[in-house]
Amino acid sequence: MWDALVQAEIHRDLGLAVPAGEGGFHDPAFDDVLVDVDGYLCELKDAQIRGGLHVLGRPPTGRAELDMVAAITRLPQGGVGSLRAEVADALGLGEPDSLSRTDLDALEAECLRRLEICQRHRWDHPSAVGDGAPDTPVLAWVCARLAPALAATTAEIDSVLAALAGHFVSPGPSGAPTRGMANVLPTGRNFYALDPRAVPSRLAWDVGVQLADRVLERHLAEEGRYPASVGLVVWGTSAMRTGGDDIAEALALLGVRPRWAEGSGRVEGLELIGAAELGRPRVDVTLRVSGFFRDAFPHVLDLLEGAVRLAATASDGGADNPVARVGADEPRVFGPKPGAYGSGILALLESGDWRDDADLASVYVAWGGWAYGAGGAARPAEDVFAQRLARIEIAIKNQDNREHDIFDSDDYLQDHGGMVAAARALSGRQPKAWFGDSANPARPRVRSLAEEAARVVRTRVLNPKWLAAMENHGYKGAFEMAATVDYLFGYDATADVLEDWMYERVTEAYVGDAARRKFFAQSNPWALRAIAERLLEAVERGLWEPSAEALTTLRSAILEGEGMEEDR
Repeated sequence: MWDALVQAEIHRDLGLAVPAGEGGFHDPAFDDVLVDVDGYLCELKDAQIRGGLHVLGRPPTGRAELDMVAAITRLPQGGVGSLRAEVADALGLGEPDSLSRTDLDALEAECLRRLEICQRHRWDHPSAVGDGAPDTPVLAWVCARLAPALAATTAEIDSVLAALAGHFVSPGPSGAPTRGMANVLPTGRNFYALDPRAVPSRLAWDVGVQLADRVLERHLAEEGRYPASVGLVVWGTSAMRTGGDDIAEALALLGVRPRWAEGSGRVEGLELIGAAELGRPRVDVTLRVSGFFRDAFPHVLDLLEGAVRLAATASDGGADNPVARVGADEPRVFGPKPGAYGSGILALLESGDWRDDADLASVYVAWGGWAYGAGGAARPAEDVFAQRLARIEIAIKNQDNREHDIFDSDDYLQDHGGMVAAARALSGRQPKAWFGDSANPARPRVRSLAEEAARVVRTRVLNPKWLAAMENHGYKGAFEMAATVDYLFGYDATADVLEDWMYERVTEAYVGDAARRKFFAQSNPWALRAIAERLLEAVERGLWEPSAEALTTLRSAILEGEGMEEDR
């Protein structure tokens, strides 16, 4: 079993070493290790991956439809419960989140069996089916509401044409269907956001407090003390989906809670959490907000400034208060220049015109060095931004759903990776990079960024099912593969999160596989060359030490790619 763990590099994910001591592998302590391994494998196996890209106006069909319904029904939806919980209760299995691999397999199989029956009968109500699918509230909702909403995806085309013709497009809410918000379906509507004055919502406060607690618990366990300063990346799209999880986490770290107006649910003020109730030091927070968040939530900037003033002036009876040590007048919220967006990191990485962390830090500070205060007032403050980045001990980015991941978009590596690189360059030490996962709002989790990277590499990047799904999209699928490699490289260049085995496996799967080479030749030879060049750049920059075989594979792929392009 140990040999299998090493061969799969799982021991690196879990930080395991060869068992020492007299008992070795026979020591009872190793049994506990195997329990941890089983739990990790369960988590990997249960991960959601996309079975392809969305095509405008085309609803999912067949197995893709079945998988999407299963994914959406994992969590409760409004007044409807979770299919998993419903089936687990019927099978007498207990809580779905604490099952063994065997029980999890049985649960998943039974959920799919029931959904397949409904699908086979064209999503007729289970009571009318009489084919082994019990009449339950969740299945009834799936047949009456969810399946028809997915089938209405065809309306996307009508909505686009209506918009282009200047006609009315029906409104609809925004959010992530897999996070308990299936009410956003059907798509093709003119989506609207939440009431911005209700940020953070009561639910977001509960999630944000748990995220803050998990961060502090982990830091205390690893360092033996609480952190004094934390950096947090905040996006507007996430705030709209969650009601403000990130803002709630920042307030919780500061030791300040919102007050909500009865009826409207709007935040009408703040109150200080007393030192005795808080039970730990307050934590100073530096927020790097996106340009979209700045534009959409200017009043939240007022809220944050008020929270900092409360925390900085708290009389904590001698308890340590890093916020007070710095003072209330120093800005805590930074972002791009008014009217500007992004962090500048992607353009720098793509140009190749950078040498080290100092170059990355210079761009990150220059692009994000505007301080934002009450009323959205902005002023240049690069020096202050640099000083605060140099002080942060932890850089955090949260993700609120599993419909995308950290290697799906350059935004993650730009904002979060850029913060890590800048803090490292300005302080001379590596800050902790942590990833908050609130895809299940009832069970928020915090992982290290390296742990999350390994998780995504295993479940999606190297997953043959995902690669096959991308091949079904031809040129665009090949582009997505190349983009994934770019984002892997970018996150590693900024935050140092990849290990050599990941680069080796990516080289094998994306470049060394003969069938995949043939796919690139037919669909997009430029993508093959781009992937090989990016992986070689990682070698040249010292991000990994390739095997001789991998190096030969990459060099031959560049030559082959050039030949493919000439043939085209």
